[in-house]
Order: sequence, then structure tokens, then C-alpha cells
Amino acid sequence: MTEIPSPRLRRVFIRGLELQARLGVHAHEKVGPQRIVVHVELDVRDDGPDVGADDLARVVDYEQVVIAARQAVAGGHVLLVETLAEQVAALALRDARVLRARVSIEKPDAFSDVAAVGVTVERARAG
Repeated sequence: MTEIPSPRLRRVFIRGLELQARLGVHAHEKVGPQRIVVHVELDVRDDGPDVGADDLARVVDYEQVVIAARQAVAGGHVLLVETLAEQVAALALRDARVLRARVSIEKPDAFSDVAAVGVTVERARAG
């Protein structure tokens, strides 16, 4: 039996993207935006040569991931932090090289005696 080689991977990440989001189920959360912190990790297929290919066309542009997260937040009020994280993950998976997206969203101001609350979702490319 021939073993299928595992793909070479590159991990692309965005840490600590602070945004103002209209997010939450409580009445006080519907009055105005609140601060959230977004973290994204992408497992990206690396089909390039081992060394020397300094070529932008073969990498995932993390600026586009930041823009996508900003657009998801700008889309209007979302009740659940889970839903917003899923939206960001789905946007990241639009790039065919992205095999898996992990998106964490923190609400650092939800409780005065807690550093942050939030959620991490992980979504993988089907097939």
C-alpha cells in the first residue's frame, strides 16, 4: 500500500486584532459596540519549493484576513460570539490553500473581575 504524503503546512496567524463590534444578546450589548479581540490561526498548504521562492503569489495574505475580520464585524449586530467567529473562519477558508481555520474572539470587558471571556471555533476544508 502506498502511503500518501502529508502536505507541508505553514501557519499564518493574526493575534490581538482589537475591534468594536455590535455583539451580544443582552440589552446593554445592543445599545452600542463593545471591544473584542480577534485571534486567527490558519493552517495553509505550502506547495512551494523548500528554499528560495520569495514570491507573494504563493502565500496567504494576512492583510486580507484582517480585512475580512473587519468586514464581518461591520456587517451588523450579531447575537453570538460563536456566530461571528464562524463567519471569520468561513471567510478565511475561501482561499483554497487554507486547510483549517481557528478563530478566537474575546470579550475583555464583559466582566470587571475576569480578564476575558470568549470562544474558539475551528473549521476545516471539506474533503
